[in-house]
Amino acid sequence: MAEGLTRRQALTFAAAAAAQAGLAPFAWAAGKDGLHGLSIFGDLKYPPGFTHFDYLDPAAPKGGRMNYQPPNWGYNQSPTTFNTLNGFVLKGDAPPRIETIFDTLMTRAFDEPDALYGLVAESVDVSDDLLTWTFHLRRDAHFNDNSPLTAADAAFSLTLLKDKGHPSIAEPLSQMAAAEAIDALTLKVTMTPQRTRQTILSVAGDCPIFSRAYYTAHAFDSSSLDPPPGSGPYRVGNLAPGRFIEYERVKDYWGKDLAVNAGANNFDIIRIDFFTERQTAFEAFKKGDITFREEFTAINWAQDYNFPALTAGKVKKTTEFASERLPSFQAFYINARRPKFADPRTRLAVALCFDFEWSNANLFFGSYTRQASLFGTSEYAASAPPADAELAILEPFRATLPPDVFGPAFVPPKTDGSGRDRTMLKQAFDLLAAAGWKQQGGQLVDQSGQPLALEFLIDQQIFERVLTPYVANLRALGIDATIRQADPAQYQARQDAFDFDLVMNAFLLPATPIDGLAQFFSSRAADQGGSRNYAAIREPAVDAALAKLGGVTTRDDLIAITRVIDRVVRAKHYLIPAWYLAAHRTAYWDIFGHPATKPDYAFQPELTWWFDRDRAAAIGYTG
Repeated sequence: MAEGLTRRQALTFAAAAAAQAGLAPFAWAAGKDGLHGLSIFGDLKYPPGFTHFDYLDPAAPKGGRMNYQPPNWGYNQSPTTFNTLNGFVLKGDAPPRIETIFDTLMTRAFDEPDALYGLVAESVDVSDDLLTWTFHLRRDAHFNDNSPLTAADAAFSLTLLKDKGHPSIAEPLSQMAAAEAIDALTLKVTMTPQRTRQTILSVAGDCPIFSRAYYTAHAFDSSSLDPPPGSGPYRVGNLAPGRFIEYERVKDYWGKDLAVNAGANNFDIIRIDFFTERQTAFEAFKKGDITFREEFTAINWAQDYNFPALTAGKVKKTTEFASERLPSFQAFYINARRPKFADPRTRLAVALCFDFEWSNANLFFGSYTRQASLFGTSEYAASAPPADAELAILEPFRATLPPDVFGPAFVPPKTDGSGRDRTMLKQAFDLLAAAGWKQQGGQLVDQSGQPLALEFLIDQQIFERVLTPYVANLRALGIDATIRQADPAQYQARQDAFDFDLVMNAFLLPATPIDGLAQFFSSRAADQGGSRNYAAIREPAVDAALAKLGGVTTRDDLIAITRVIDRVVRAKHYLIPAWYLAAHRTAYWDIFGHPATKPDYAFQPELTWWFDRDRAAAIGYTG
């Protein structure tokens, strides 16, 4: 149920980030030459000369195929059809994983939050003012048509993506001033002073390198089913528009022996079939036409995986692969702009009426875990009492903060799972009385006789199933609780204008959450229409923590700041934590091997697993 950023929200995010941009992102790299890797704080796990990423198996065999149902996609990609092979523009529907046919300057290490290591670029030099980044390209890099990959191709590609690329890739490049080839193997990228920390990560790690010759002769921003020459580990193979596509491993791929690729890109064929109906895709999986899928619906996971191949042990159904440790949160946001929700005791009382344990057992088949932290299960979440670095931020505000802020971070109490926990409802009623609400004619009213009414604003009917028992508990206390479903346009308009009592929302932050945090938590954002501060968080201690973001020089500095934000917002009960999936619900035919370790920041079985011929033979799988 997590949402992505809309174009408007991305622009708002970028504006907030730009306000901090002049405060020396990547300060550790200033004036250094020959860097083999980049990260925001310079805390690189892998030294020069490393042999492979720890989450890959360099002994993994090559060969076989994976018939893959993609669980995620980006830019203009679609899981239901495709009519173009250009996956980096707004126009058309592209197939997922089209990015595997291209290489980038550097590549991400998915067991680190934001680290990049050299791919096409062997090393990078950084100017003293952090505005010029000079990439030194590998001499043997080439496209799969055997034409050389040069700095001119890279400069052309970056400029093209900034000018005509999909908004989600063009926006981070907006503060790239120029990209130019100094010679065939030297690329100079210049930033504006307003660049954010994300700008160089996007330039180096997200932007594919195209053939300048090809896209000089072919329109980049048009839909086309002609495969362009790539430089990556795969090329486009057999396809039928809208039905299926196969990516073929490039056996003489120029970068196959690089440390960053050791143990990756193992399947000879990655095939994606396209379905418009979930059940049709599931039937294809049951027959073995699809050999890997993830399940995102709790009821399907609980009830549908009982077909013959699974009961015979030919198909594995597992939750052994943990979800990524990215800062993420899903919650009901209480609009504290409204006077009836100004008192934290009222907000906590409303929260206590939500019986997650009953909902999880009866609606979600026990699939979910209750959220607590604004930063999910990441290292940025608060748990124990504040450490010294946090106290240094909090102490000036001790007199105005609840004592709970200085103890273990608040965790929603567990109910008895009955659906109407009398002890919890009694606590809620007592909190409401302490906040000044009184019973009058079966309703709770304030000092002027106004009843306590609240409306849940939703945009999908599925939420009614979850909210109906919650509303019943609120009504039992005398709260006039209702549910209103709005059409998507009205829902977005009301959310942007903060015209709601409670609204469900979710967000996913970068693995190193610096830029844009103010849009979620600052007092200033509480008054900005369209910001992500839905709950109207106005806390001086939080603002003080946010003000320190621009000066962070280590990850520990950042952790102290996020934990202060986390513990204050949780202690003031602006949000009603919802739930998250602690592991990937994965089903696959038992024909694969996989590394012993899954990285914390990605799950890419199509690129990290391999075909196991012995397993396939053992279950009689011939493909």
